[in-house]
Amino acid sequence: MEILRIEHLSKIYGKGESAVKALDDVSFSVHKGEFVAIIGPSGSGKSTLLHMLGGVDRPTGGKVFVEDTDMYDLDETQLAIFRRRQIGLVYQFYNLIPVLTAEENITLPLLLDKQKVDRQLLDNLVKTLNLQHHMNHLPNQLSGGQQQRVSIGRAVIANPAIMLADEPTGNLDSKNSSEIIDLLKMLNKTFQRTLIVITHDERIALQADRVISIEDGRIAKDEVIRP
Repeated sequence: MEILRIEHLSKIYGKGESAVKALDDVSFSVHKGEFVAIIGPSGSGKSTLLHMLGGVDRPTGGKVFVEDTDMYDLDETQLAIFRRRQIGLVYQFYNLIPVLTAEENITLPLLLDKQKVDRQLLDNLVKTLNLQHHMNHLPNQLSGGQQQRVSIGRAVIANPAIMLADEPTGNLDSKNSSEIIDLLKMLNKTFQRTLIVITHDERIALQADRVISIEDGRIAKDEVIRP
């Protein structure tokens, strides 16, 4: 079942002679439960694409459908609510709130949405993330790997349609990098979370079901690694 559809997406920064075309007529779709890696060199447009998919920045042209809702047909308030409910974002530098505990950071999307926290769901997620003994810790009391686990918990707590990870291992050592990728893969396969990872690391990309290569703002290759 198709969960994400991108149609003729473009993004231009600036105007006139100084205009830069970051994305140029990008189209593809993603099915529910797929693990897709998007790779490309620095400046290729892959991070811009992630911002478009995550509802962080509006495109110059084109459409992004998540479960048949055109995100950019929504006004700013509707888009913020839709993004919070349907898109789980994992960043390279964690983006945790420094004055909130690990538990408060994980449950923040629910609290912002005025939803009650399901304690059993939270407890199960915390065990999966191996954070049982760190829920009352502030981010600066956690290691980089633990902070990224909190970030992943925050991204999945609201059961979003799509998880987007932007260089999720870029700030971690090799051991923590391997553990984070294994965790994301487990969430993808065991819980059927649709996962899109932006990365420059081909070793990570080759663990995906499918690899999309971006060059100069366009799709250069779209290759299924494992059906």
